[in-house]
Amino acid sequence: MTLTTPGLLFPAISLLLLAYTNRFLVLAQLIRELNAREGDTIRSLVKAQIENLRKRIRLIRQMQVWGVIAFLLCTSSMFALFLEISLLGVTLFGASLCSLTLSLLLSLYEIHISCDAIELELQNIEKKPQQD
Repeated sequence: MTLTTPGLLFPAISLLLLAYTNRFLVLAQLIRELNAREGDTIRSLVKAQIENLRKRIRLIRQMQVWGVIAFLLCTSSMFALFLEISLLGVTLFGASLCSLTLSLLLSLYEIHISCDAIELELQNIEKKPQQD
């Protein structure tokens, strides 16, 4: 394996971390708006959404952690290959790929939970009286 092989992951991991940060910022903004809109009372729909939001925030944090670990392992892999310690470089690169895979799987689960939140909203809309 050459030094450039782990280098190919750098743009992918960077973009992934940026996407995770954007998801986090959108959720943080949604939570702030929800808090301002609800005031002193909480509707039952909002109670259902709060746990969903908490779970998603925790997942995004885990996604970011494993993405950063993947980035660090990838960098360490490149450094080991630079020092011509091939076995360590390959091992670190493999660990980086495993961390990246875990981050992506967590992302997939977070998307699933996000769809559940949208389903709650749709159910709430369907409960409203119909106008003709």
